[in-house]
Amino acid sequence: MDTKKLREAVTVSSILKHERQFQAIADANGGIRASGTPGYDASAKYVVKELKAAGYSVKTQEFTFPFSRELAPAELSQVSPTPTDYETETYSYSGSGDVTGEVVPTNDLVIPATPEPSSNSGCEAGDFTAASAGPSIALIQRGSCTFETKVDNAVAAGYDAVIIFNEGNPGRTDLSVGTLGNPKTVPVVGLSYADAVSLYEATQAGPVTARAFTSTESDLNRKTTNIIADSPKAKTDDVVVVGAHLDSVAEGPGINDNGSGSATILEIAKQMAKSNETKKLQRQVRFSFWGAEESGTLGSEHYVANLSDAQRSKIYANLNFDMLGSPNYVRFVYDGDGSDTPDSGPPGSDAIERVFADYFESQGLATEPTAFDGRSDYGAFIAAGIPAGGLFSGAEGEKTAEQAAIYGGTAGQPYDACYHQACDTIKNLSTKALSELGDAAAHATLTLGKSKAGLYPDGSRSAPTPKRAAKATQKGHSLVK
Repeated sequence: MDTKKLREAVTVSSILKHERQFQAIADANGGIRASGTPGYDASAKYVVKELKAAGYSVKTQEFTFPFSRELAPAELSQVSPTPTDYETETYSYSGSGDVTGEVVPTNDLVIPATPEPSSNSGCEAGDFTAASAGPSIALIQRGSCTFETKVDNAVAAGYDAVIIFNEGNPGRTDLSVGTLGNPKTVPVVGLSYADAVSLYEATQAGPVTARAFTSTESDLNRKTTNIIADSPKAKTDDVVVVGAHLDSVAEGPGINDNGSGSATILEIAKQMAKSNETKKLQRQVRFSFWGAEESGTLGSEHYVANLSDAQRSKIYANLNFDMLGSPNYVRFVYDGDGSDTPDSGPPGSDAIERVFADYFESQGLATEPTAFDGRSDYGAFIAAGIPAGGLFSGAEGEKTAEQAAIYGGTAGQPYDACYHQACDTIKNLSTKALSELGDAAAHATLTLGKSKAGLYPDGSRSAPTPKRAAKATQKGHSLVK
């Protein structure tokens, strides 16, 4: 498939134009563009305006989700008998509060930690000593059940705040926090295993008083939207969903994660319309900007869950673009056939992987497989049996020496040192990554939209049976022409 004209039209400067708008929106809205905040709403308004001006039929799909963000850093300290400040963080969906009270460990802590059995701390109501008349803080160990279950049991036992510390086994010793799933009424903070052991040992010598402080905003039914933009009807009823999440985390403006993916597919949409490519498609292209991805891929899950059987059957493939401009980047391609990572995608995902791999090879550019690990919006599609694929430039993982030799950059440093932080600004982008991965995204979008053969050797909509595959091979059909 010759996609050169589209690739040349989707320039880095045009992608950066959208990125600068996202940065300006964040600057005007407390430095963030998280779903459920004015920054996201303004981002969505900008995207809708650009898509409508390009001639797309645009819909907004509203949904609600449990919203949480930290308004001030958590604090945790031992007040007596030995005043000590601890490194801590707030659990997602923690309540707000400033509680000073006695620290009471659950009665089933596993200290020292042992691999078997793993800690079951706080998973049962009987794990808790009844809270005293005054304020009390539960000390709970990570392990076995959800954080939410542990906190709910502590609250039911009368505790006013909760400390959850890491389990203590290899890889589970540092300060670590997670999500509570739904808004809670008490402060919930994290603690490392070593600090927790020290605090626990102090409680065995006598009463220990601590202070736990959190400042959060939570809402069980916060509203946000997905943005869905359809190209004109194509020659078939098939639809290729090209998606990127539009929201940032609540800690920063999200200009790489995922302003880079959103800006790229927005510019691809505009240039496809400008060049009239949207009128030459075998399959309709649906550009989708997902909300609440950072809260657990909720926007894309809502979209797929609310498709009728007939609508779902028309979705031919999903392309996902989540982070395309990481400063210390690698050209990661989702491993559709599962040949290098634990899980393959549904039938057809291998062909999507090949579209990207063949394109990069034609440009003399190396790639590496990345796993379908559930961390982005392809998840709902592959769970529904829809072929998926896409690109990723790397997040918090560290670049290896081998990768640095191939892709450049710095070994031993994160692909994106500002991942999920306030420094994920317009300065946190590689224009080279945007150019290379942006071109590949444009190529794959147009290829899947225009190809007569499609994902399967005989041009069918579904994975071929062995008999049909053999017949196609005899006729000399090739994949994605």
